[in-house]
Amino acid sequence: MTADGRILRASAAEHPDLFWALRGGGGNFGVVTEFEFRLHRVGLTEVGLFFWTLADAPEAMRFAKEVIATLPPGTGSMLVGITAPPAPFVPPEHHFAPGLALVVAGFDGPERHARLAERIRGGLPAAFELVTPMPYADLQKLLDPTAPRGILAYEKSLYVSSLSEKVIDVIAARLPDKASPGTVMPIVPLQDAFSTVPDDATAFGGPRTPGFVIGIAATAPTPELLAADRLWARALWEELLPHSNNHGGYLNFMNEFDEDRVRTAFGTAKYARLAAIKAVYDPDNVFRYNANIRPAE
Repeated sequence: MTADGRILRASAAEHPDLFWALRGGGGNFGVVTEFEFRLHRVGLTEVGLFFWTLADAPEAMRFAKEVIATLPPGTGSMLVGITAPPAPFVPPEHHFAPGLALVVAGFDGPERHARLAERIRGGLPAAFELVTPMPYADLQKLLDPTAPRGILAYEKSLYVSSLSEKVIDVIAARLPDKASPGTVMPIVPLQDAFSTVPDDATAFGGPRTPGFVIGIAATAPTPELLAADRLWARALWEELLPHSNNHGGYLNFMNEFDEDRVRTAFGTAKYARLAAIKAVYDPDNVFRYNANIRPAE
Protein backbone atom coordinates (compact mmCIF):
# COMPACT_ATOMS: atom_id res chain seq x y z
CA MET A 1 0.00 0.00 0.00
CA THR A 2 1.46 3.35 -1.06
CA ALA A 3 1.15 6.68 0.74
CA ASP A 4 -1.86 7.68 -1.39
CA GLY A 5 -3.74 4.46 -0.52
CA ARG A 6 -3.14 2.48 -3.70
CA ILE A 7 -2.68 -1.28 -3.51
CA LEU A 8 0.09 -2.30 -5.92
CA ARG A 9 1.72 -5.61 -6.81
CA ALA A 10 5.47 -5.22 -7.27
CA SER A 11 7.30 -7.88 -9.27
CA ALA A 12 9.71 -8.24 -12.16
CA ALA A 13 6.72 -7.73 -14.48
CA GLU A 14 4.59 -5.23 -12.51
CA HIS A 15 6.05 -1.95 -11.21
CA PRO A 16 9.59 -3.33 -11.67
CA ASP A 17 11.11 -0.06 -10.42
CA LEU A 18 9.27 -0.45 -7.11
CA PHE A 19 10.20 -4.15 -6.96
CA TRP A 20 13.87 -3.22 -7.35
CA ALA A 21 13.68 -0.46 -4.73
CA LEU A 22 11.92 -2.53 -2.06
CA ARG A 23 14.73 -5.09 -1.97
CA GLY A 24 17.10 -2.87 -0.01
CA GLY A 25 15.13 0.37 0.26
CA GLY A 26 12.72 -1.27 2.69
CA GLY A 27 9.84 0.72 4.15
CA ASN A 28 10.58 3.94 2.26
CA PHE A 29 7.95 3.31 -0.41
CA GLY A 30 4.89 1.91 1.34
CA VAL A 31 3.64 -0.84 3.60
CA VAL A 32 4.14 -4.37 2.29
CA THR A 33 0.98 -6.34 3.17
CA GLU A 34 1.70 -9.61 1.37
CA PHE A 35 4.74 -11.59 0.19
CA GLU A 36 4.94 -14.34 -2.39
CA PHE A 37 8.15 -16.32 -2.09
CA ARG A 38 9.75 -19.59 -3.11
CA LEU A 39 10.28 -22.24 -0.44
CA HIS A 40 13.23 -24.59 -0.19
CA ARG A 41 12.90 -27.89 1.67
CA VAL A 42 15.69 -28.01 4.26
CA GLY A 43 14.56 -30.32 7.06
CA LEU A 44 17.03 -30.48 9.93
CA THR A 45 20.07 -28.23 10.05
CA GLU A 46 23.37 -29.57 11.36
CA VAL A 47 24.62 -26.98 13.87
CA GLY A 48 27.92 -26.55 15.64
CA LEU A 49 28.62 -23.84 18.23
CA PHE A 50 32.17 -23.51 19.58
CA PHE A 51 32.95 -21.02 22.37
CA TRP A 52 36.32 -19.59 23.36
CA THR A 53 36.95 -17.29 26.31
CA LEU A 54 38.41 -13.80 25.94
CA ALA A 55 41.87 -15.09 26.80
CA ASP A 56 41.85 -16.90 23.44
CA ALA A 57 40.05 -14.17 21.48
CA PRO A 58 42.82 -13.16 19.03
CA GLU A 59 43.71 -16.77 18.26
CA ALA A 60 40.02 -17.70 18.00
CA MET A 61 39.34 -14.96 15.44
CA ARG A 62 42.33 -15.98 13.33
CA PHE A 63 41.28 -19.62 13.48
CA ALA A 64 37.61 -18.81 12.71
CA LYS A 65 38.73 -16.72 9.73
CA GLU A 66 40.58 -19.76 8.32
CA VAL A 67 37.62 -22.07 8.93
CA ILE A 68 35.12 -19.69 7.33
CA ALA A 69 37.28 -19.24 4.24
CA THR A 70 37.26 -22.99 3.55
CA LEU A 71 33.65 -23.93 4.39
CA PRO A 72 31.77 -25.93 1.71
CA PRO A 73 29.02 -24.07 -0.19
CA GLY A 74 26.26 -25.81 1.81
CA THR A 75 27.50 -24.50 5.17
CA GLY A 76 27.00 -21.03 6.63
CA SER A 77 28.68 -19.42 9.61
CA MET A 78 28.77 -16.53 12.03
CA LEU A 79 31.35 -15.39 14.56
CA VAL A 80 29.79 -13.71 17.60
CA GLY A 81 31.21 -11.79 20.51
CA ILE A 82 28.82 -12.97 23.20
CA THR A 83 28.36 -13.76 26.88
CA ALA A 84 27.90 -17.49 27.53
CA PRO A 85 24.36 -18.21 28.75
CA PRO A 86 23.51 -20.34 31.81
CA ALA A 87 22.28 -23.08 29.44
CA PRO A 88 22.44 -26.83 30.13
CA PHE A 89 25.20 -27.38 27.54
CA VAL A 90 27.42 -24.68 29.11
CA PRO A 91 29.68 -25.85 31.98
CA PRO A 92 28.81 -23.94 35.18
CA GLU A 93 32.27 -22.34 35.37
CA HIS A 94 31.58 -20.61 32.03
CA HIS A 95 28.10 -19.28 32.84
CA PHE A 96 28.06 -15.53 31.98
CA ALA A 97 31.67 -15.66 30.75
CA PRO A 98 32.33 -13.23 27.86
CA GLY A 99 34.01 -14.66 24.81
CA LEU A 100 33.66 -15.55 21.13
CA ALA A 101 31.45 -18.19 19.56
CA LEU A 102 31.79 -19.64 16.07
CA VAL A 103 28.49 -21.02 14.75
CA VAL A 104 28.56 -23.26 11.67
CA ALA A 105 25.34 -24.63 10.20
CA GLY A 106 24.63 -26.60 7.07
CA PHE A 107 22.44 -28.98 5.14
CA ASP A 108 25.09 -31.38 3.85
CA GLY A 109 24.23 -34.18 6.27
CA PRO A 110 25.55 -35.37 9.66
CA GLU A 111 28.64 -37.14 8.31
CA ARG A 112 30.09 -34.09 6.60
CA HIS A 113 29.18 -31.88 9.55
CA ALA A 114 30.83 -34.30 11.97
CA ARG A 115 34.05 -34.07 9.97
CA LEU A 116 33.87 -30.27 10.10
CA ALA A 117 33.27 -30.31 13.87
CA GLU A 118 36.24 -32.64 14.35
CA ARG A 119 38.42 -30.31 12.31
CA ILE A 120 37.43 -27.34 14.49
CA ARG A 121 38.05 -29.31 17.69
CA GLY A 122 41.48 -30.31 16.49
CA GLY A 123 42.42 -26.84 15.27
CA LEU A 124 41.67 -24.89 18.45
CA PRO A 125 40.06 -26.63 21.46
CA ALA A 126 37.03 -24.68 22.68
CA ALA A 127 35.96 -23.99 26.26
CA PHE A 128 32.69 -25.74 25.39
CA GLU A 129 30.68 -26.70 22.34
CA LEU A 130 27.23 -27.72 21.14
CA VAL A 131 27.06 -29.98 18.08
CA THR A 132 23.56 -31.16 17.22
CA PRO A 133 20.89 -31.41 14.52
CA MET A 134 18.34 -28.62 14.88
CA PRO A 135 15.11 -27.56 13.14
CA TYR A 136 15.83 -24.63 10.83
CA ALA A 137 13.31 -22.41 12.67
CA ASP A 138 15.12 -23.04 15.97
CA LEU A 139 18.43 -22.03 14.37
CA GLN A 140 16.87 -18.69 13.44
CA LYS A 141 15.98 -18.13 17.11
CA LEU A 142 19.41 -18.99 18.50
CA LEU A 143 20.27 -15.40 19.51
CA ASP A 144 16.75 -14.44 20.63
CA PRO A 145 17.58 -14.76 24.37
CA THR A 146 20.02 -11.82 24.03
CA ALA A 147 17.13 -9.48 23.15
CA PRO A 148 13.92 -10.32 25.05
CA ARG A 149 10.83 -8.16 24.62
CA GLY A 150 11.25 -4.78 26.31
CA ILE A 151 15.05 -4.78 26.23
CA LEU A 152 16.85 -1.47 25.68
CA ALA A 153 19.07 -1.44 22.61
CA TYR A 154 21.50 0.55 20.48
CA GLU A 155 23.24 -0.69 17.35
CA LYS A 156 25.92 0.24 14.83
CA SER A 157 27.71 -1.64 12.08
CA LEU A 158 30.29 -1.48 9.33
CA TYR A 159 31.72 -3.56 6.52
CA VAL A 160 35.28 -4.83 6.26
CA SER A 161 36.80 -6.64 3.32
CA SER A 162 38.61 -9.05 5.66
CA LEU A 163 39.34 -9.79 9.30
CA SER A 164 42.78 -8.22 9.08
CA GLU A 165 45.26 -8.32 11.93
CA LYS A 166 44.38 -4.71 12.79
CA VAL A 167 40.66 -5.48 12.90
CA ILE A 168 41.31 -8.54 15.07
CA ASP A 169 43.53 -6.51 17.41
CA VAL A 170 40.86 -3.82 17.87
CA ILE A 171 38.06 -6.30 18.58
CA ALA A 172 40.19 -8.39 20.95
CA ALA A 173 41.23 -5.27 22.87
CA ARG A 174 37.73 -3.76 23.16
CA LEU A 175 35.44 -6.77 23.55
CA PRO A 176 36.26 -7.15 27.28
CA ASP A 177 34.98 -3.60 27.90
CA LYS A 178 31.31 -4.30 27.20
CA ALA A 179 29.20 -3.99 30.35
CA SER A 180 25.91 -5.78 29.64
CA PRO A 181 25.73 -9.59 29.34
CA GLY A 182 23.14 -9.11 26.57
CA THR A 183 25.41 -7.03 24.34
CA VAL A 184 26.56 -9.02 21.30
CA MET A 185 28.88 -8.48 18.37
CA PRO A 186 27.80 -10.53 15.35
CA ILE A 187 30.47 -10.81 12.65
CA VAL A 188 28.73 -12.13 9.53
CA PRO A 189 30.68 -13.52 6.55
CA LEU A 190 29.45 -12.24 3.18
CA GLN A 191 30.46 -14.77 0.56
CA ASP A 192 29.24 -17.47 -1.84
CA ALA A 193 25.68 -16.62 -3.02
CA PHE A 194 25.81 -13.15 -1.48
CA SER A 195 28.67 -12.00 -3.68
CA THR A 196 27.35 -13.64 -6.87
CA VAL A 197 24.36 -11.28 -7.07
CA PRO A 198 25.17 -8.30 -9.35
CA ASP A 199 25.46 -5.05 -7.43
CA ASP A 200 22.70 -3.34 -9.42
CA ALA A 201 20.26 -6.29 -9.29
CA THR A 202 18.65 -4.97 -6.09
CA ALA A 203 18.75 -1.80 -3.99
CA PHE A 204 20.82 -3.47 -1.26
CA GLY A 205 22.95 -0.82 0.44
CA GLY A 206 26.42 -2.28 0.70
CA PRO A 207 29.22 -3.84 -1.33
CA ARG A 208 28.37 -7.13 -3.08
CA THR A 209 31.92 -8.31 -2.61
CA PRO A 210 33.26 -11.00 -0.26
CA GLY A 211 33.98 -9.73 3.23
CA PHE A 212 32.26 -9.31 6.61
CA VAL A 213 29.66 -7.09 8.20
CA ILE A 214 30.49 -6.33 11.84
CA GLY A 215 27.51 -5.57 14.04
CA ILE A 216 27.85 -3.92 17.44
CA ALA A 217 24.56 -4.48 19.28
CA ALA A 218 24.31 -3.02 22.78
CA THR A 219 21.34 -4.57 24.58
CA ALA A 220 20.69 -4.00 28.27
CA PRO A 221 17.91 -4.32 30.87
CA THR A 222 18.62 -0.93 32.50
CA PRO A 223 19.28 2.60 31.19
CA GLU A 224 22.58 2.69 33.08
CA LEU A 225 23.92 -0.44 31.40
CA LEU A 226 22.69 0.75 28.01
CA ALA A 227 24.40 4.11 28.44
CA ALA A 228 27.69 2.39 29.21
CA ASP A 229 27.46 0.05 26.22
CA ARG A 230 26.24 2.79 23.89
CA LEU A 231 29.48 4.64 24.60
CA TRP A 232 31.37 1.36 24.13
CA ALA A 233 29.66 0.66 20.80
CA ARG A 234 30.35 4.15 19.45
CA ALA A 235 34.00 4.07 20.50
CA LEU A 236 34.54 0.61 19.01
CA TRP A 237 32.85 1.66 15.77
CA GLU A 238 35.05 4.74 15.51
CA GLU A 239 38.16 2.64 16.06
CA LEU A 240 37.12 0.14 13.38
CA LEU A 241 35.98 2.75 10.86
CA PRO A 242 39.43 3.33 9.24
CA HIS A 243 39.44 -0.36 8.28
CA SER A 244 35.97 -0.31 6.68
CA ASN A 245 35.28 -0.59 2.96
CA ASN A 246 31.88 1.12 3.26
CA HIS A 247 31.50 3.84 5.89
CA GLY A 248 27.71 3.78 5.65
CA GLY A 249 27.37 0.41 7.34
CA TYR A 250 24.72 -2.29 7.11
CA LEU A 251 21.37 -0.47 7.40
CA ASN A 252 19.65 -3.33 9.23
CA PHE A 253 22.23 -3.02 12.03
CA MET A 254 21.73 0.70 12.58
CA ASN A 255 19.83 2.87 15.09
CA GLU A 256 20.86 6.38 14.11
CA PHE A 257 19.73 6.98 10.54
CA ASP A 258 21.96 9.94 9.79
CA GLU A 259 21.22 11.13 6.23
CA ASP A 260 24.85 11.20 5.16
CA ARG A 261 25.36 7.69 6.54
CA VAL A 262 22.34 6.40 4.59
CA ARG A 263 23.58 8.01 1.37
CA THR A 264 27.03 6.52 1.89
CA ALA A 265 25.59 3.05 2.52
CA PHE A 266 23.72 3.04 -0.80
CA GLY A 267 26.34 4.91 -2.80
CA THR A 268 25.73 7.99 -4.96
CA ALA A 269 24.25 6.30 -8.04
CA LYS A 270 22.00 3.86 -6.17
CA TYR A 271 20.75 6.54 -3.79
CA ALA A 272 19.88 8.84 -6.72
CA ARG A 273 17.92 6.02 -8.38
CA LEU A 274 16.08 5.29 -5.13
CA ALA A 275 15.29 8.99 -4.61
CA ALA A 276 13.77 9.18 -8.11
CA ILE A 277 11.57 6.14 -7.38
CA LYS A 278 10.64 7.61 -4.00
CA ALA A 279 9.43 10.77 -5.78
CA VAL A 280 7.02 8.61 -7.81
CA TYR A 281 5.54 6.51 -5.00
CA ASP A 282 5.95 8.75 -1.91
CA PRO A 283 6.63 12.32 -3.06
CA ASP A 284 5.71 13.81 0.33
CA ASN A 285 8.04 11.46 2.25
CA VAL A 286 5.24 10.07 4.40
CA PHE A 287 7.36 6.98 5.11
CA ARG A 288 10.28 8.75 6.77
CA TYR A 289 10.80 7.14 10.20
CA ASN A 290 13.43 4.78 8.83
CA ALA A 291 16.75 4.77 7.02
CA ASN A 292 15.18 7.57 5.05
CA ILE A 293 15.54 8.20 1.35
CA ARG A 294 14.34 11.69 0.51
CA PRO A 295 12.29 12.01 -2.68
CA ALA A 296 14.17 13.62 -5.54
CA GLU A 297 12.99 17.13 -6.40
